[in-house]
Amino acid sequence: MSRAPRHERVLVCGVTGIGKSTLCRAVSEHLDLPYTELDRLHWGPNWTPRPQFEQDVAEIASRDRWVSELQYLGSGVGMLLAQRGQLLLWLDYPRRIARTRLIRRTVKRSLSRREVWPGTGNIEPPLWHAFTDEDHLLRWEARTHRMWRDTYIPMLRSEHPHLRIVRFGHPRETARFVAALS
Repeated sequence: MSRAPRHERVLVCGVTGIGKSTLCRAVSEHLDLPYTELDRLHWGPNWTPRPQFEQDVAEIASRDRWVSELQYLGSGVGMLLAQRGQLLLWLDYPRRIARTRLIRRTVKRSLSRREVWPGTGNIEPPLWHAFTDEDHLLRWEARTHRMWRDTYIPMLRSEHPHLRIVRFGHPRETARFVAALS
């Protein structure tokens, strides 16, 4: 009996707040792959993009083994990872689940006033910003929820046919996948 191929470069994608980082940490632990959180690399103090972000991502992509979120496709940075990735785990949950998760995380972070990434000084803005800031995560999710399904996944299938894409339509499917990694 032949073994399934071992994936050494794993990406996780989906709408904001869906659970990408959580799944990345689980894959990292079970497959002993180093994990780099892209948002942590991207955001410097006061929510300013770090100028060396693209260079850092290129360095990660060049490694033989890693797990990371697939993000920043619009800027092209995510494509550096997609070119080298072997497996893409796509969290494509129903909007009600995605929205509930994002609201829960946003409220928790906003009320706790804890730094999102220690040492950056970056904290979630007050909740009322969701009504005044066009780029607030809750508004961003509303605008981009279908973007993976309608735009990014078809593009990735076309431009990176080597990338094996596994779609999870519900958190139960993801949990079964993680349990099978053990």
